[in-house]
Amino acid sequence: MAKVIIFGVMDTAELAHFYLTHDSEHDVVAFTVSREYMTGTEFWGLPLVAFEDVETLFSPQEYKFFAPMTGRNMNRNRERIYLEAKAKGYEFISYISSKATLFGNQIGENCFILEDNTIQPFTTIGNNVVLWSGNHIGHHGQIKDHVFFTSHVVMSGHCVIEPYCFFGVNSTIRDFLHIATGTLVGMASAIYKDTDEWGLYLGNPAKKLPKPSYEAY
Repeated sequence: MAKVIIFGVMDTAELAHFYLTHDSEHDVVAFTVSREYMTGTEFWGLPLVAFEDVETLFSPQEYKFFAPMTGRNMNRNRERIYLEAKAKGYEFISYISSKATLFGNQIGENCFILEDNTIQPFTTIGNNVVLWSGNHIGHHGQIKDHVFFTSHVVMSGHCVIEPYCFFGVNSTIRDFLHIATGTLVGMASAIYKDTDEWGLYLGNPAKKLPKPSYEAY
């Protein structure tokens, strides 16, 4: 059992506390957030401390870290906290729901994988990845670091997902595709061919919009 500090005080942190408490062997002992966003000294009855000071209060030698943040700024906000906590010396846990279906897949650290995800054989998942509930992750694929799948996304087999991608609810990726760095696929959109870096795609079939993804989310 690891003693865990969760980053954040919004919905995702609250959900992480619930899942870790009810569906893991981990023990959540505190929350942390950047000092400018602190509104008190407790959250869910546990200590809330400034991220700037967290390592002085909860030693990285004794505690582990979890930063299950949203995909804002194309996952780069979550990446920043992930890297800063690593620089403080923390090791990260991952949460994988007991109600997800896996087949011995390689999964990195600081991943938040919720219920009813099916991750088929021979697919690997990198670090700092969020798979919200109910996704189909096809076989022989690769999801790299700092990626966010919302819900009911279908990733077909043999796809490669580069870092910083975001997939809206009910989006679909055809098999054997390369999804370039920073791709944003909108809700209910269907990708039939490889994407461009920092592209924003909407529709079925999806069309690339002039605005880059990092200006949209």
